[in-house]
Amino acid sequence: MTKARWFRLSVVLVPILMILLIIVYWDNVGTANFYLHTSFSRPHSSGAVPGIGEGEDWEALRDVDEFLAKLLSSSVKQNSSISKKTEQLLVQGSSKPVASNLEENVRGYDWSTHDARASLDQEKLQVERQRTLREFCANSSFTFPTKERSFDDIPNYELNHLIVDDRHGIIYCYVPKVACTNWKRVMIVLSESLLDQGVPYRDPLDIPREHVHNTSTHLTFNKFWRRYGKFSRHLMKIKLKKYTKFLFVRDPFVRLISAFRSKFELENEEFYRRFAIPMLKLYSNHTNLPTSVSEAFGAGLKVSFSDFIQYLLDPRTEKMAPFNEHWRQVYRLCHPCQIDYDFIGKLETLDEDAAHLLQLLKVDRLLRFPPSYRNRTASSWEDDWFAKIPLAWRRQLYKLYEADFVLFGYPKPENLLKD
Repeated sequence: MTKARWFRLSVVLVPILMILLIIVYWDNVGTANFYLHTSFSRPHSSGAVPGIGEGEDWEALRDVDEFLAKLLSSSVKQNSSISKKTEQLLVQGSSKPVASNLEENVRGYDWSTHDARASLDQEKLQVERQRTLREFCANSSFTFPTKERSFDDIPNYELNHLIVDDRHGIIYCYVPKVACTNWKRVMIVLSESLLDQGVPYRDPLDIPREHVHNTSTHLTFNKFWRRYGKFSRHLMKIKLKKYTKFLFVRDPFVRLISAFRSKFELENEEFYRRFAIPMLKLYSNHTNLPTSVSEAFGAGLKVSFSDFIQYLLDPRTEKMAPFNEHWRQVYRLCHPCQIDYDFIGKLETLDEDAAHLLQLLKVDRLLRFPPSYRNRTASSWEDDWFAKIPLAWRRQLYKLYEADFVLFGYPKPENLLKD
């Protein structure tokens, strides 16, 4: 009887231990030295890690929490040791600016130092921003869609904006139109997830834009299912607890103006076909529209800001498909009431926030954050842009984005919401 019991026990324990070893391998070795290391942004098939069978008891996972947490915590230290030589090269490579491409020349650099007083102010600022967020997340009288969900209630496809760097223990939730291109570049440099002629990129601005936004370049939470199987959500929670999590936000109305300018005032074939054509038909009564954006622009057929606002307010829009990420609310992209962010940056204070964050992450010796475009959409433009938008629409739009205003401490734009 004793032998039979031991045999049955080993049949259960051995596969679980093997799964744990595979997971530890991927976190210690796979992510740091294998995952996506290619000169182009091509996905590697890592294979799904076998999950636990349907009939097995998932309560056993709770018994290995502490064991997994220790292993994953130590993996960050080990990965730092593995990449020590590379980091030394990065320090040498980022000691001074090199004008290597047009984008650098346009953007320029800010190599100014930040004194202790500024750091102290940053700490107070972070405390205030996090306090505001947590208070409104806990305030039962302030409600908005998805607020009451738990992390387990969030489907995997809604976790595609959480980028993970296992080398340094960092999780970044990117928000389009909030300096996300450069923050993605920073994450690529830190995680070494992309090579240039066999060598990891050292300078964020050297990374071509087409690779920055290629989804195969980044390890995101929604990819965990393919890698870890049924352990994926369990590991997400451990990394959320152990890693430093950050996001950057922006005044919601200004972000909408920036999205409109970027996607509809410039020739963009994808956005013309997916969004501009339906908007022009629905809200401007155009028919027989050109099939290409260049033809449309040549004929003077462009989406107006009024068309865009109507599209956002139209209840049919969300029924057809969720908002595009460029105008989707931050609370839907980054789930701030379900994820306890360690750092909340703002585009309005980007340079100071970025410098302070890189210091907190202890990677400021490895790279500098490049400033955003100098012609950044300004808050002062709101009055002009919304001047021709009916008051009722402005009020509806505020309700649509109210949670982003409140959670991240942006003042209610009273001047736009009153007669």
